Amino acid sequence: MSRMSFSCDYLEGALPEILKRMEETSMEQVPGYGFDPVSESAKDKIRKACETPEADIYFLIGGTQTNAVVIDGFLHRYEGVIAAGTGHVALHEAGAIEYCGHKVLTIPGSFDKLSAAEVERYMEDFLGDESHEHMVQPGIVYISQPTEYGSVYHKDELEALHEICQKYGLPLYIDGARLADALAAEDNDVSLPLLARSCEAFYIGGTKCGAYIGEAVVFPRHNTIPHFFTLIKEHGALLAKGRLTGIQFDTLFTDDLYYKAGKHAVTEANRIRAVLKECGYTFDLENTTNQIFIVLENEKYKKISEEVELAFWEKKDENHTVVRIATSWATRPENTDRLCEILRQYR
Repeated sequence: MSRMSFSCDYLEGALPEILKRMEETSMEQVPGYGFDPVSESAKDKIRKACETPEADIYFLIGGTQTNAVVIDGFLHRYEGVIAAGTGHVALHEAGAIEYCGHKVLTIPGSFDKLSAAEVERYMEDFLGDESHEHMVQPGIVYISQPTEYGSVYHKDELEALHEICQKYGLPLYIDGARLADALAAEDNDVSLPLLARSCEAFYIGGTKCGAYIGEAVVFPRHNTIPHFFTLIKEHGALLAKGRLTGIQFDTLFTDDLYYKAGKHAVTEANRIRAVLKECGYTFDLENTTNQIFIVLENEKYKKISEEVELAFWEKKDENHTVVRIATSWATRPENTDRLCEILRQYR
């Protein structure tokens, strides 16, 4: 039996419905750069789902490009972006934000979620420093939904954070690379319309949620960043055949396919969680989305890895490793069954 992989959530290609639409429309002649009829249809469907009729929507090809372009678009050259110490832009984007000339300002001690209280304390300390004009100025706040550790921001947390951001004149930007999984989480109480009301910009992830490539940037209020289209091209992030992303999002937002993709991923993750708890495994941090983080003895990790690929996350200590198990829209129930058997075997 070949070794399965639960190492990440973008191992497979795309949902069958997307592949079918791409084949059906492949020979049609349409304008480029996202101005084709299907891309416009996708934008209208997203506006309707978010209850934001005036929203500006742009399709980019990946999360790193999206974060870099949006953050650069919001900031002056002397400004930086506030993020949790575990934020994706701080840890796993190879300095893409810094490459654009903006420092990532991590809040000391912040882990997983970024709270309103942490941002307020950071800003009060910054403004209280008599030499703050000599420093990189905070210009935007970045979070992700779900977080890098799979936790979801709840309605009260998100609204409180946005209120603090408004107090200090800081746009709130939300990375939604795995947004379908957050929407499907059992304890989630944040809808797309609420998300749109609680930030200045966010993106709807496609790459990790059933599309081949693509992320949909949503600016709930029109003309939030003037000439954003030009900025995308300046960054080399503009796809000439924009139909490629448009078709995918038009399909994802037809018949609730986007929500169904997240629901499947979370359902399979919950099956694995139940077995992990039953067998007494140690969770590094518990959440309700499609990513699971457990602590394994190094020798046990090595043995399990001979049968199934899991993702190294970090060293817990000399003898233990934090490992990530990730499910997706494409996770096969029979593979989940097999993983659960392996986990029981090495309990």
